[in-house]
Amino acid sequence: MRGLIIATGALLLAPPALARDAAPPRATVDPARLSDVVKTLASDEYEGRAPGTAGERKTIDFLIARFKAMGLEPGGDKGSWTQAVPLIHTRIGSGGSVSLTVANGQPIGLAQSTQVNLTTVRDTPRIDIAAAPLVFVGYGVSAPEAGWDDFKGIDLKGKVAVFLVNDPDFEAVAGEDSAGRFGGRRMTYYGRWTYKFEEAARRGAIAALIVHDTAGAGYGWSTVAASNGENFDIVRAADDPRIPLQGWIEHDTATRIFTAAGLDLAALRVQARSAAFRPVELKGLRFNAALPVNVERIESANVLATLPGRTRPEESIMFAAHWDAYGAGPADAQGKTIRPGANDDGLGVAGVLELARVLKAAPRADRTMVFALWTGEERGLLGSEYYATHPLRPLGKTVANLTLDILQTAGPASDVILVGAGNSSLDADLTAAAKAQDRVITPETFSERGLFYRADHFSVVRRGVPSLLLMALGGASDLKAGGRAAGQKWLDEYMTCYHKTCDAWSAGWDLRGAAADVALFQTIGGSLANSRSWPAWSKGSEFEAIRAKTSAERP
Repeated sequence: MRGLIIATGALLLAPPALARDAAPPRATVDPARLSDVVKTLASDEYEGRAPGTAGERKTIDFLIARFKAMGLEPGGDKGSWTQAVPLIHTRIGSGGSVSLTVANGQPIGLAQSTQVNLTTVRDTPRIDIAAAPLVFVGYGVSAPEAGWDDFKGIDLKGKVAVFLVNDPDFEAVAGEDSAGRFGGRRMTYYGRWTYKFEEAARRGAIAALIVHDTAGAGYGWSTVAASNGENFDIVRAADDPRIPLQGWIEHDTATRIFTAAGLDLAALRVQARSAAFRPVELKGLRFNAALPVNVERIESANVLATLPGRTRPEESIMFAAHWDAYGAGPADAQGKTIRPGANDDGLGVAGVLELARVLKAAPRADRTMVFALWTGEERGLLGSEYYATHPLRPLGKTVANLTLDILQTAGPASDVILVGAGNSSLDADLTAAAKAQDRVITPETFSERGLFYRADHFSVVRRGVPSLLLMALGGASDLKAGGRAAGQKWLDEYMTCYHKTCDAWSAGWDLRGAAADVALFQTIGGSLANSRSWPAWSKGSEFEAIRAKTSAERP
């Protein structure tokens, strides 16, 4: 794991705006306002805020009305408050089949949801794959900056690529090639399933399958199987292809498949942690899929507002959260079907609205501040991904992205959970802002779960924009009342409601801690908006080279 960076070129605790003699008292983030917004958005009237529903329309109208009332300016398409986001919604239909043909043997059927979980994001009514070879590509990592290439020039066209989850450093032991190359057990972008599917598509594979294991993925098979063949994606350009069929293989099923090919999956795991690893064909096996696909098109929307900069309006700081939740689902034990997403991410949305209010009350900043509320995060970071591929402001001149996604609701804390410690100089900015609140930084507890790659900021991170994520799932907060034990109790209780009907607003919430977290972004974002500094990725980061490609755009 990279160490926490403690030096930066920006002075965050005394932004120029605060030094002006005529500056008004600083507006503060109000816990009661946070609560009121969440109470509205998480009400039954908003139907769980799923994209493409009546709940979406109500949500967007509410958000636009709030921004208008604050006196902000539209930041969407052609002077509007929104950016249209066209989506594809697919579901594998019934009556299909998936199997492996074994040389000189009977076909092996693979059951959807129990042995494999397959989806597609292609706009096609049917997937037909016949007798495709399977190739094990280890972790499927191509990382020139780490001196690592699992593919070794193999041609994957027309083949099924089989991956391990996470990255080569996850299970590495001292002395192995991969030890320390990818930040230890801390997951890098190369460990994310999205990267693996994208890499398979870039290399022409016809399908991509990831071997599931709970430790490496950070969640059990039930989470993988929950999609039940359903998927979403943005409508993409013709030169941005997606893999025709993607999915996961249940761990024990994968072991049996490798055995049928005369291979030892456990031994191959060890080999895959060597830089000398070469892809291995699963000889004697062929993959077959005949699957009907139900496809529909949905148009959703991001909501964007701005505070234009005074002297350098082309440079911007982005504050963001996602407005969508999971909509209606199966009835729970109490008969409730609406999954209101009160904390995830109604509270983040409330935080962005509060940031807009308090920053609007401050003297006008030199740089533009953008307040972005995304659609489709729960379906794969889709609204933010659409913005990143169709940016309304140059990403090379986007100073930083500050994202709120799930905040603790149990009161003031002595610390701040930092997700993705060591990634950029923004760590030092957060450290300084926390110190001003008499708080300290606690790096996330489960860095191997890759939370830094699982929220909306990552869509612009992939394009090189330095970002901070505040997410309470990163570990137990050190609460003022009860310490770390109380923080763990809150986290455990919240996780029982994650993405469920009980993620609901409560009058019993103590949002003073959440308000303090939002205020950290008020300090950091407000200071950046009045400075000439450009946050930087840490040396050796997988995003450093991407940011460097736009260096000519920045003064």
